[in-house]
Amino acid sequence: MKNLPHSPDSPVIRALHWVEWLGLLLIAGATLVAIGQETLAMVERGAVLLQDILLLFIYLEILTMVGLYFQSGKLPIRYPLYIAMVAIARYITIGMKEMDGLTMIGLSLAILILALAVLAIRYGHIRLPYDEG
Repeated sequence: MKNLPHSPDSPVIRALHWVEWLGLLLIAGATLVAIGQETLAMVERGAVLLQDILLLFIYLEILTMVGLYFQSGKLPIRYPLYIAMVAIARYITIGMKEMDGLTMIGLSLAILILALAVLAIRYGHIRLPYDEG
């Protein structure tokens, strides 16, 4: 009864915990490599573009998300939403000249919906906190 799969002492839970940590280390390492590659591309190009800065923000949000998960063991859903908003803003910035008005309105609405989702989540956390027990 002591080593049931849902028990913290279970070998299954311990194995999943290690796989989770290895996955997070892999994500963090790949993100650091991507930051290095992007920095190298900017140096080779001799210019820093707005889309480069937005991409670096996405990478930093990913590192923040991984760091928070390492610290707390929890992943706040807000961070993937922030990443999605920055990614859409980057997409708009890169392709603005080729986009028609309807596409830009749709992408802007997507950012607004994501921002409202973050607001709703934050409101819920303040007004309706989780029962930690």
